Amino acid sequence: MFSALFALFAMTAGVVAWAAADDNRSLGMRTRQYLTDLIRLDTSNPPGNESRVASYLKQVADSSGIATELLGDDPKRLNLVARIKGNGKNKPLLLMAHSDVVPAERKQWTVDPFKGEVRDEFLYGRGALDTKSLLAAELAVMVEIKRRNIKLSRDLILLSEADEEAGSTGIQWLIQHAWPKIDAEFAFNEGGSVWESKNGTRVFLIQTAEKIPTRVVLTAKGPAGHGSLPRSDNAVLRLARALVKLADADQPVRLTPTTRRYLRDLSAFPEYDWLTQLLPRLENAATIQAAAGQIRARDPELDAALRTTVTPTMLNAGIKINSIPSTAEAQLDVRRLPNETSDEVLARFRQIVADPAVEIALAPGSQLPATESSSRSSAAYRSLERAIGLVYPRQGAVVAFMSRGATDGSFLRSRGMAVYGVPVFLREPGQSREHGNDERISLQNIESGAELLWQMVLETAGDN
Repeated sequence: MFSALFALFAMTAGVVAWAAADDNRSLGMRTRQYLTDLIRLDTSNPPGNESRVASYLKQVADSSGIATELLGDDPKRLNLVARIKGNGKNKPLLLMAHSDVVPAERKQWTVDPFKGEVRDEFLYGRGALDTKSLLAAELAVMVEIKRRNIKLSRDLILLSEADEEAGSTGIQWLIQHAWPKIDAEFAFNEGGSVWESKNGTRVFLIQTAEKIPTRVVLTAKGPAGHGSLPRSDNAVLRLARALVKLADADQPVRLTPTTRRYLRDLSAFPEYDWLTQLLPRLENAATIQAAAGQIRARDPELDAALRTTVTPTMLNAGIKINSIPSTAEAQLDVRRLPNETSDEVLARFRQIVADPAVEIALAPGSQLPATESSSRSSAAYRSLERAIGLVYPRQGAVVAFMSRGATDGSFLRSRGMAVYGVPVFLREPGQSREHGNDERISLQNIESGAELLWQMVLETAGDN
């Protein structure tokens, strides 16, 4: 392990050679430099190689006198934990972000996804949005607090975690083997969002809950045979029928308290004033499904917050084009609501498919836990509201929501930690979304996001 770490330090040494001499950089410029460097460290998962990022962060933090540790059981996939001590009045605040990124199809990009190139005031690269931008801003805030010797009422912990995009092995290892090192009262994580309304209001969405990824496998069985003789019990046909049934079925609508309030808050903005007439119908069992159907027609993303969703993503069948296979398999990306169990979902799917020759089961491996929403009345949530009000005193509105995507925050919520997806970076017009080709973030967004995160951290952890 020592030799592997030595090689990693040598590889990143040139990237951080400026670190000890950058005291005159603004917070925004510091964040931009960190993000550029992080993009240039390819941590595509698989295979990950997150130790590239962990060792970089360690060198930057060490050069600022911040205590750090590299943790994990795989020398190529280490997590980093850095800590600035507070006076102990309150439990720590955890700043977390994952260091791995999804793979990039280089042929589909107009730039090298791992070069960190700036074009037209945008910084391009895999991870620019998900989520090395947040990691860079968190590191910059930590360094700035240490530089200014700001007094804290609680320890401030930075966590760079490995393997969020694939198996969540990083956070699970930390919880099992190093929980005291990351134990905190609150955590700030990815998952928040910022958008600008037509009326000029900047809407800050704080993620307080998440839908739960539930990986499901459908296995259809039938007699093998020659392709020259069509059969209605062909395993591929059985599987195809089952998938169409699941895709066409209306999953039941279940409002969570978070989503109920979210829809009500959204209806106050001109883009969503059409929700006003639908809200009473969502409270009526006789009209809830029809009302949700109207929402789906206007905004599929809102509809996804109302029900469990089903998306077939992978297929596997056959070994030869002229042979009917005896089995055919499909994998489904199911995102279930927190207020229903995986057993309920599987039972409903079996009823919809209604074919005993199609087995429906959870995919092997661990599933993310179902958790309660993080409180809107906690000290951290109120601090986020105050910070946004200070930075945007006349044009900011705060709204809590449940995201359709999932993060490793679920594992921390299951341990009783309040986790908030912080709304730091603005959703920019025409911006390539997370996991997309030509992923990018504007330089102005980097700077304003870092300043907002700075205020959020000071409001939550500062010793005022």
